[in-house]
Amino acid sequence: MKGQLESKNFDSEFYRKIKEESGVEVNLCYQCSKCAAGCPVAYEMDLTPSQLIHAVRLGQKDLVFSSKTMWLCAACETCTTRCPQEVDIARVMDAVKIIAQREKIKPKVPEIRAFYDVCLQNIRWFGRMYEIGLIMMLKLRTRDFFKDLLLAPQMFKKGKLKLMPKRTNAKAMKEIFSRVKKIEAQEAILKKSQ
Repeated sequence: MKGQLESKNFDSEFYRKIKEESGVEVNLCYQCSKCAAGCPVAYEMDLTPSQLIHAVRLGQKDLVFSSKTMWLCAACETCTTRCPQEVDIARVMDAVKIIAQREKIKPKVPEIRAFYDVCLQNIRWFGRMYEIGLIMMLKLRTRDFFKDLLLAPQMFKKGKLKLMPKRTNAKAMKEIFSRVKKIEAQEAILKKSQ
């Protein structure tokens, strides 16, 4: 990892974009690695949270976007809570994902991005999570039809999976999604004008 962080591909515009999107000053990080020590999924990451923050500080856009760290982030905010400098690392992870999506960069872990998309569609349709619908949509999207198949009978037995979805007020859900789209459009206009 150390060699990767010393790469010469410096992009100060990338650092500014992350700061603008997240509202977080990553230069406050002094690399104590408390975030990495507390992260429940750091063992799966190719860069620890502190290494990703350091790469952002150095403007290493290619290194950050080629990492799977931000996609594996569980958004549990343990890193943010543990940071003695109060750097909101979880918010930086979100900003990196948002910018990657905006720039049409293919995620390093596409299954996780597919999960996010399917969850949002599930909520849009049903107003809450409908697990069987979520599982079916995800299986179709990832083409991984047999993974975890043996868990379904156990989950049915324990009452964790319902055959039919419980619907909420469809009109209210449309209104919520409509409001979010308007806010996003206003923010995009505001960013372009700056």
